[in-house]
Amino acid sequence: MITSLAFLIASVLFISGIKLLASPKTARRGNLVAGLGMLLALLAVLPLLHNAHGGSVSLWKWFLLITGILLGLVIGAAGAYKVKMTAMPQMVALFNGAGGGAAALVAAIEFAHVTRASSLTFVMAMLCAALIGAVSMSGSVIAFLKLEGRFDQPVTYPAQKLLNAGLLLLCLLLAVVMAAGAHSVMLMVLFLLFALTLGVLMVLPIGGADMPVVISLLNSFTGLAVAADGFAINNVAMVIAGTLVGSSGTILTLAMCRAMNRPVSNVLFSAFGKVDASAAHANSATGSVKPVQADEAALLLGMAARVVIVPGYGLAVAQAQHQVRQLADELAKKGVDVSFAIHPVAGRMPGHMNVLLAEADVPYDQLIEMEEINPEMERVDVCLVIGANDVVNPAAHEDKSSPIYGMPIIEAEKAGTVIVMKRSMGKGFAGIENALFLRDNCRMLFGDAKASLQELVTLVKAG
Repeated sequence: MITSLAFLIASVLFISGIKLLASPKTARRGNLVAGLGMLLALLAVLPLLHNAHGGSVSLWKWFLLITGILLGLVIGAAGAYKVKMTAMPQMVALFNGAGGGAAALVAAIEFAHVTRASSLTFVMAMLCAALIGAVSMSGSVIAFLKLEGRFDQPVTYPAQKLLNAGLLLLCLLLAVVMAAGAHSVMLMVLFLLFALTLGVLMVLPIGGADMPVVISLLNSFTGLAVAADGFAINNVAMVIAGTLVGSSGTILTLAMCRAMNRPVSNVLFSAFGKVDASAAHANSATGSVKPVQADEAALLLGMAARVVIVPGYGLAVAQAQHQVRQLADELAKKGVDVSFAIHPVAGRMPGHMNVLLAEADVPYDQLIEMEEINPEMERVDVCLVIGANDVVNPAAHEDKSSPIYGMPIIEAEKAGTVIVMKRSMGKGFAGIENALFLRDNCRMLFGDAKASLQELVTLVKAG
């Protein structure tokens, strides 16, 4: 009775935590609430472990259990404290892979206890958890390597889809054989190896720049695997937690695909993120690049009535979130209305820019979503683009030959003046030229974002 009540409370805490994560204002509290739910669920499992062994558990097993918990706490805390904001997606990929691997391992261990008296439902749940968890684990490892830049280009080869389909079919056939009564350890090992290989081959064709979508999809896979484990071993907390993760990951994947104007089928069955070479060099825009010096940019910002700042991955790389907040504060002192335009896929993962700016104590009410800011852009005096590229590229709605055509963007080109801060004229994730940089109302402020912003802060303050 007490265990069931603990699971119920933990489930409520999980749901409340995810609800709080929906807003930057409450996201930190949401993490704490969900973490408390996980701790409660973990403690609630201990009586079940005790009862499952006839009222006694060896000291060795208790030692292993406690050691595992402590190791997980230390590794998780160390990773969270040391990871840079630019490497947050890599950490998410690794943690997600660990979750998928754990789900597959639990399923494999439980399957070892299967007998002829075991129900078909139990056996199928374990096999589903093992398959999905193994795919999520190996796919997440490849996603991590791609985000680390080890090989960010799509890896394709002839008959790739056919091979993936064949591997999936082999996994399903092995699952049918084992469910029919062939409870062989060797078959389970072979089943897991095929599933791990499938996860690798699924992610290899996807470009490194589009890994956030894949991580979100794999995250939903991990949730499904955990839910299947919970269903098989009659653990309500695992069922609810896994279902929440699976559904939220799926919703996030669909939202990201809409933001990038890509169907989910591209993620699963195409060389997602692979840019056609001819399209990458095509650029219908005409004009020339017009550099601007910091003092002129500071003058334009200081004289503006309204300024919109568009942060991108370059801001995260430069770790310049504190400098951009200082600039916003100095402009506000001069009576300038300052806000930040946030694109759904700016940075390397959804919410990346929100978290980055929140770290610098940028007020939440200054963070405006793309759908809300676009109708206002024509009334903006200066749009300051910091390290963003594809998310402000007008080719997305002007050039039908562009790989990003149809992708919703922040319509920075409609502002009176656009100042783009970049190290160079390098291309964005999509590997194409940005037509915005050649517009008559666009000025390029080249240099490191952190140093340039600090100079702007000094100049605006002195102006």
